[in-house]
Amino acid sequence: MKQILVADDEEVLRMLITDTLEDEGYQITEAEDGDHAYELMINNDFDLVILDYMMPGRTGVDVAKEMSDNYKENTPLLMLTAKTQGTDVEQSIEAGIHYFMGKPFSPIELAMFVEEILS
Repeated sequence: MKQILVADDEEVLRMLITDTLEDEGYQITEAEDGDHAYELMINNDFDLVILDYMMPGRTGVDVAKEMSDNYKENTPLLMLTAKTQGTDVEQSIEAGIHYFMGKPFSPIELAMFVEEILS
């Protein structure tokens, strides 16, 4: 079973993502902020990490940058965020984000995108 980390400070959004992806057969671990996400990523092997851009503690960009600077650089990172301006996307890519999806999003589109990333 594929393991996915979902890091977002909005509990309702984490629940929506978790429910959507669990229905597709993925095992989900949740983090409520960037610091918790970073700790989980250091101590676990995930097949995919979904990060929000703006979170308390480390931002999604901070987490991606720190992870790309160490041994976890090959873990696919998906930025799922409302910050979709060109500079936000550029900063995300420079930090090591592999995929980008804007909020609001369709749960069905998210599930299809995750399937595409992991296949």
